Amino acid sequence: MLSRRDLMSSAGAALALAGCAAPARSPPAPRPEASASVQLNRLMQAFFEEALTDSPETVTQLGLDKGDRAEAKSRLDDRSLGGLAYRKRLTRQQLRGLRAIDRTGLTGMDAVNYDCLMDNLSRTAEADQRFDYGEKGVGSPYVLSQLNGAYRSVPSFLATQHVIETRADVDAYLARLEHFAEVMDQELERTRRDVGLGVVPPDFAIDRALGQMRGLKTAPARSPLVTSLAERAAAKGIAGDVQGPAARIYTDKVVPALDRQIAFLQSARAGAVHDAGVWRLPDGEGYYKLALRAGTTTEMSADEVHRTGLDQARRLGERADLLLRGQGLSRGTVGERLRALFNDRKYRYPDTDAGKEALIADLNLRVKAMQARLPQAFATLPKAPVEIRRVPKFIEAGAPAGYYNQATLDGSRPGIYWINLRDTAEVPKWTLPTMTYHEAIPGHHLQLSLQQEADLPMIRRMSFLSAYGEGWALYAEQLALEMGVYADDPLGELGYLQAALFRAARLVVDTGLHAKRWSREEAIRTMSSIDGSLPSSATTEVERYCVWPGQATSYMVGKLTWLRLRTKARAALGPRFDLRAFHDAGLLPGVMPLTVLESVIDRHIAVRRA
Repeated sequence: MLSRRDLMSSAGAALALAGCAAPARSPPAPRPEASASVQLNRLMQAFFEEALTDSPETVTQLGLDKGDRAEAKSRLDDRSLGGLAYRKRLTRQQLRGLRAIDRTGLTGMDAVNYDCLMDNLSRTAEADQRFDYGEKGVGSPYVLSQLNGAYRSVPSFLATQHVIETRADVDAYLARLEHFAEVMDQELERTRRDVGLGVVPPDFAIDRALGQMRGLKTAPARSPLVTSLAERAAAKGIAGDVQGPAARIYTDKVVPALDRQIAFLQSARAGAVHDAGVWRLPDGEGYYKLALRAGTTTEMSADEVHRTGLDQARRLGERADLLLRGQGLSRGTVGERLRALFNDRKYRYPDTDAGKEALIADLNLRVKAMQARLPQAFATLPKAPVEIRRVPKFIEAGAPAGYYNQATLDGSRPGIYWINLRDTAEVPKWTLPTMTYHEAIPGHHLQLSLQQEADLPMIRRMSFLSAYGEGWALYAEQLALEMGVYADDPLGELGYLQAALFRAARLVVDTGLHAKRWSREEAIRTMSSIDGSLPSSATTEVERYCVWPGQATSYMVGKLTWLRLRTKARAALGPRFDLRAFHDAGLLPGVMPLTVLESVIDRHIAVRRA
């Protein structure tokens, strides 16, 4: 995915709509003499330009760190308490600027753009007003955890996003390496503040974070922060000592900053509890209610989401049972039989470099075959290519199984589907097709590339909302099934069903943890029983939901919304329904809250009827 799962800690190239990256100054007040449409487009352009000024990492992710914006390549994002407070003030100012525009004067895409911005800004402003801890808005209550923090995101960002072509790029990298130490201290200041408010991650999250932090500490000659730069500079023939300066910054600045974070988390660990849900935090029940709303972009209650997960698990399990019986697996629960497939060595690639190369080669063939099928379902196809790459070894331990980075605006970097090959036992052959359709095509790469290539304001071309984007990628998994990719591959269909059961389990487990006050252990058992995942995998997932409340519910809620709207359009249009036109209608306007997507599809139905 967009590194969204890293995303939102994300090294992904997405602005989470206007309010998530703060302008460097107040947005301009709408000019009364201009039409509402002109006012809105001026405001959106201001949001985008000033967001780039505020977020040098986003500038790099979009491939814009050259020319007038070259200085951004030497900086990282501000993670200080002051920067956080500033962003919150700016959200309120942006919201006032948007509200000053007459919504009744907007039609078509202007109305869609306005509604998307208003939904995000109003939700974020409400959360900012209620909660002093964590990240801006809701969804990441802990500044430092096994998923959150510059210690986790910056090394990956420097290795995969910071391009090395010239000596100036090397110097910019070294400047960022120094800044890395500064931003870790900024996060430490915020963490101290939050701990003082009673916001301490669960004990197991602290333990996992400490293990990852300690894993970053090594001799400079073995640190990827040093070796990645040296290897890439050598490959480009860049003269001069590169490794020496990087090693000194790493030793003198980065490691001491990391040690300060480790020392503080160790001291906070003494006061940590094992309770997993955010209900125990200040106004924790309110925090989760808003996190669920942000994750789903709906008004669904925790009980509704929980019941939906159980219903989906039951329905998907019935189909999985039939296919498993066809494979001679008839004893035990669906989850137990799926686990038996995970444990079957005949479905694994060799856990060797050659085996991993063969795995990626096979996935490339899958993508090529799907590319040939896309015109069946899509009138508009992305121009940007997609590549499949192995997650860098030094971040494998904490990275998800697969994720996506979108292409740069100038085409200098393709879309990248990253697959984690730390252990091929974790990605048996029958699971890989569905993961590939989710991350590449017709999933994230197709949706995000079409959005980036569409005629949209820049702030919307670069936006991401999980319910829409992850919902689309999950819908794309089912679309691949409907396009016939598993016609003679029952094990591949079982991979699809297991992935869908996994997302159904997320609805059950996320709400169980944060609304029903389940323990971490109960959540792990429930997840494994529904989707058949190994206990180790279920543990990693559940611990993710503990520190990222609400986000995991976005996938299945989003998918079901896409399916419901497709059914609605088909029923309303009858013979006039065209799947390719439906997909254009839902994709080309870009990411939007699910409530706005419904209005867009309603308008599509009205136009097709006319």
